Amino acid sequence: MEVAFKATLQRRYHRTRGSLGIAMQAAVAAGIAWFIAHNLMHHPQPYFAPISAVATLAVSVGQRMRRAVEIVLGNAFGILLGEALILVIGRGAWQISLVVVLAILVAIFAGGGPSLVMQSAAGAVLVVAVIPTNDEYLFSRFVDAIVGGGVGLAVMALVLPQNPLTVVSRAAGPLLDDLADGVRLTAEALDHRDRTKAEEALTDLSEAETHLTAFEEALTAASEIATLSPIRWGKRGALAQYVDGQDHIARCLRNSRVLIRRTVSVIRDEEPVPPALVSSLRSLADTIRWVHREYAEELPPDASREAAVRAVRNASDAYLSGLGFSGSVIVAQIRSMATDLLRAGGMESRDAERVVRRAVGKASSKPPPPAPKHFTQLT
Repeated sequence: MEVAFKATLQRRYHRTRGSLGIAMQAAVAAGIAWFIAHNLMHHPQPYFAPISAVATLAVSVGQRMRRAVEIVLGNAFGILLGEALILVIGRGAWQISLVVVLAILVAIFAGGGPSLVMQSAAGAVLVVAVIPTNDEYLFSRFVDAIVGGGVGLAVMALVLPQNPLTVVSRAAGPLLDDLADGVRLTAEALDHRDRTKAEEALTDLSEAETHLTAFEEALTAASEIATLSPIRWGKRGALAQYVDGQDHIARCLRNSRVLIRRTVSVIRDEEPVPPALVSSLRSLADTIRWVHREYAEELPPDASREAAVRAVRNASDAYLSGLGFSGSVIVAQIRSMATDLLRAGGMESRDAERVVRRAVGKASSKPPPPAPKHFTQLT
């Protein structure tokens, strides 16, 4: 119970720490929006300026700029529609219903997504149901919404833009960790001929699809930041490695499931399991962990390449010592995953294939080369 409680607190701490940047953006944007609307434009109660600024920034990663623009436009349109209709039809239950219907239909007709539609309806309801009419402040709420949204977009892109590498690294971490853990658990299952453990690894990797989706969304958001924020333009080179590696990591995830299914078959059919095959899977897991670290710390891909070569050599040793059908499929999947991991580390396709072929050609019954000295830092 105590361990579970500590784990929950740790997860909440990391989640809170990861949201600190967005919280600071929202705080700064709200204050600036209020100052502009109240002190510079002399609006006595500019409610919608900070509200629109915060709503603009409270968008999850993944096409964040597009969604933020939708929220700005949705807020502004809903407020404008509500203020205009108050003058004609007044307030009341049926008036609110009419405003909501019109706001949603017009937003959909304009081609807006869910963010624009809901913000448009919410803005209209607030004006009609909550905010009192003031002839001196008429349509100023619409202006406040535009000001707040504009400030939010400016803060997002120019003043306090998130580090795109941090955004994508936090999303890639869980995916690569799950992939590495699944491969290592598969090695243990094969070593002990534990079919239940292999099936457990397969279940865990099936759930990793959610992390793959989050990684893809984070790449979109990080690319937006690196494109729109001048102070983050210097990160575009390092970010390109993630972008280039996305498809290769996705293929590794798919191939790993095939590998684990064949592991289950090896155990079920009592096929031979040479020690080199288990060592190969462990080296493959090490490769994935090194890719994660090299991404996060912007390190050269030397360690991941060494581990990938060891994985291929060990797999070839296992193949030469004699395998059944499923065992041979595992070797093929290891070679394929090693190639993709080399590509994810920035190696060109021809070079990665050449490295794998050489590793296969040099395979022998000798023990695999020792891990690099700095490798112990991962354990």
